[in-house]
Amino acid sequence: MVPEKGDKSIHVNIEDVCKAYLEVGAQPGDMIFMHGSLSSMGTVDGGPATVFNGMLRAAGPCGTIGMPCPWFQKAGMEEKDFDVETSPTWVGAMAEAMRNDYRRKRSNHFTHSVCAIGYRAEELTKDHGAFGPRPSPWSETAFAECSPWRKLIDWNALYTFIGVTSDSGTLKHWIEGEIVLHYLKTVPENRRVEARMELQYERNLKGQWLYYSGGELQAELERMGVVKKTKLGSATLTALRTRPWVTLSIGLILAEPRRWFTKEQMAWIDGLKKYQN
Repeated sequence: MVPEKGDKSIHVNIEDVCKAYLEVGAQPGDMIFMHGSLSSMGTVDGGPATVFNGMLRAAGPCGTIGMPCPWFQKAGMEEKDFDVETSPTWVGAMAEAMRNDYRRKRSNHFTHSVCAIGYRAEELTKDHGAFGPRPSPWSETAFAECSPWRKLIDWNALYTFIGVTSDSGTLKHWIEGEIVLHYLKTVPENRRVEARMELQYERNLKGQWLYYSGGELQAELERMGVVKKTKLGSATLTALRTRPWVTLSIGLILAEPRRWFTKEQMAWIDGLKKYQN
């Protein structure tokens, strides 16, 4: 994902961040989640902490902010080597700054951990993957029923993007998993594991996975009026609530799967008929 090019002549402070987040719908007590590029905003006076503190000011004293802080990214990295306190994240300067923030809590998951600061930070990040496994290419616990990703949906979090599009939005993998579950439920229960294993799984990545274009889907959601935008420095700040994002996305994809999936992906979906005989 290539971020927007920032204008270094534009300076951003805490008040700028707070104001922008209020403009896209931040409420007192909110859970605000963010993907973003620091450089896309221009010159952020005080660095990433300015962004975090501006978001917290918009959410109020009972608010919480969070970011994805994944560690696993390449072959040779093993779950046993992940350390929730010290393992770095690879998704940008702001995510690594939040991981190193003295206030943060971090979920204990080697592929899709989340960092959070604020009133509900511990509640958001605890027990990642404890129960309710769900399909994903990385592990069946990454987006489990007990995970920060499910809580973001339950809490109808304000999910935001600074200088990037929703193609970078990790929550889309929850949606993909939900689509997989939908199709697996068309298969007799005693054959669902067999059908599931035809898809990508952890480091055995030979099969398909039901990835879709987050940017294209974002455009549809914009036409439906559930996306808000404003400027934060030189960057575009995009925001939407998690519940309508998930519900509407699943509806759009299931209504026209051939619009969203490749022929190879559709071959898995169409091939599920063999398990019904």
